Formats: sequence, C-alpha cells, structure tokens
Amino acid sequence: MEITAFDFALSQYFLIASSLTLLSLLLAFLTLRSKSPKPDLTVHSPTSAASTTKTITCRCCCSCNEEIGSVNSTDSYTAEEKYLNGGGAAEEMVVEKQTGASMMEQLVPEITTHALSYLDYPSLCRLSMTNSLMRKAANDDNAWKALYHKDFTLEQDSVTPVNGWKAYYAATRAIVNVNTEFFNIIRERSLQAMSQLWLHADYVKCTHASGENFSGYNAVIQSWQFAFNWEQGLDFQVRDVRARVLTDMAWVTMKMYVVEMDNGPFNVTNVFELHNGRWHLVHHHCSVMVLDGEVDQQIMHA
Repeated sequence: MEITAFDFALSQYFLIASSLTLLSLLLAFLTLRSKSPKPDLTVHSPTSAASTTKTITCRCCCSCNEEIGSVNSTDSYTAEEKYLNGGGAAEEMVVEKQTGASMMEQLVPEITTHALSYLDYPSLCRLSMTNSLMRKAANDDNAWKALYHKDFTLEQDSVTPVNGWKAYYAATRAIVNVNTEFFNIIRERSLQAMSQLWLHADYVKCTHASGENFSGYNAVIQSWQFAFNWEQGLDFQVRDVRARVLTDMAWVTMKMYVVEMDNGPFNVTNVFELHNGRWHLVHHHCSVMVLDGEVDQQIMHA
C-alpha cells in the first residue's frame, strides 16, 4: 500500500494532537489535585468566670466528625484569639494552604520537554511570548536542545553552548540561512549580492570546483564574475548540511548534487566570520567527491 505525502503529514498532525491532548489531561489532573477545600473554622467561645470553653468546628471532608476539639484554658483561648485577630505567631495555629504553583512546574521535566519537542521553531518562540509561566517552560534548555537535534544534527550532542541551547539554535539557524542565501545567489547569478556576502579583506579565499584557487577580495569577486558570465545556469541540490558556530566564526559543510553531471556530488565547505552583527563569507571550497572505485583506479595508474 503506497503512503502518500498527505497521509504522512496527516499522521504527523495526529501525533502532535495526541501529545497535546495528553499534556492537557495531565494539566487538568494536576489542577484538580492542587485544589483543596478551605476549612471553615467557627470559634464558639462562651466565657465564664472560671474558664473559657472554645469549640472549633471543621467543615472539611476529613474524619474529624466536624469537631476538632474543645479547649478549657484561658491561656489557650487568649493565644488563639490573638492569632485569629492577626496579632499572634503563625506557629500557634497552622492551617495548610495550597500556594497555587503553576501547572507547568508540577509536570515532570521529561514530560514537558517531550511535549514541547513537537513544536517547531516559530511555535516555540510564540509560546515564550504568551506569559511568564509559558516563557519559563519555552525557554527550557532541554527543549531547545531537542529542537536543535531535530532540525539540524545529532553530531554536537556533547557540546555545551556557553549561552545555552536557545542562543546556539538561533546562531545556527542564522548561519544556515546565510549559507542558503549563498546558493540562491549562485542560482540568480547576482554579482552584486555575491560582492556583499564576501568579507572585504585580503585574506579571503575561494577554491572553485575546477580546482582554481583565488586569494583576496578583488580576485575572488572577479572569479565569480567570470563564472557567472561563462557558465550556464546549474540545476543543483544541497544536502547533508552541517554547521558549527563559535562566538564570531562558523563553518558549514555540505554536499552539492548537480543534475546534469553523473560523476557524483561535490564536497563544499563555507567559512563565515561575524562582523558588525552580520555574517560574511571568508572561505569557500568546492571539489568533486572521489568515489571508492575511482580511488582504486587512481592508485592502480599511479
């Protein structure tokens, strides 16, 4: 039986809806548990010359048969009366009170992280802007780590980002977007956009798929001008994108598959530097991936 893309998307939506339903049921269950009836304390204090009798009636649903007890003590009455009037110490009469902790805080952290892992990047950002409780849950570091592994790669599972996984996710997404812009410029053959993407410095380098190497900003831009004027538009796809981001430097590795060519994909590496809040390309390297059979053939001819 063939599974269409619509059926696959529908199954994903059903899984997300089921998870959110489970989360709602857990929140409702914890809400019911957090609510406790407030005891209605009625104090009867008929006064006599010899002693003071006080009966405290409890209307809670416990097993005290509605009567907590009777106290025949003038001193006890005075102390409790002071407390009821707000003038005594809290230790003299303790009434348990639910503080009303947030439902999200009562959830097991693993359940919260698992539920939030079904949200995408825009949804998690919108959730963090609703209120303070949702902001705390949406800014959980484990949730952003799970989202990073889902959207990018598991290769950096052992990495501990200095500013947390949320900031690391945002920086990685920014680099991936700039890297995508680089290939869009190649498709559009825009020399002006390519000139703005590269850092204007003498140490930038570019190695094209032909093997030619160019160093310095002017030489690199002239090489792209020659490529845009000579080459026809290429139909290619970029896959296996892997990014690593440091404070002001990042590199991206990937494979580029050209439709018109049958000699395998190209290995591509782009290196970026952050200057004045913007990522600029400082190094580009593209080379044909040598297949195993070609390697054996080259060794035999050598």
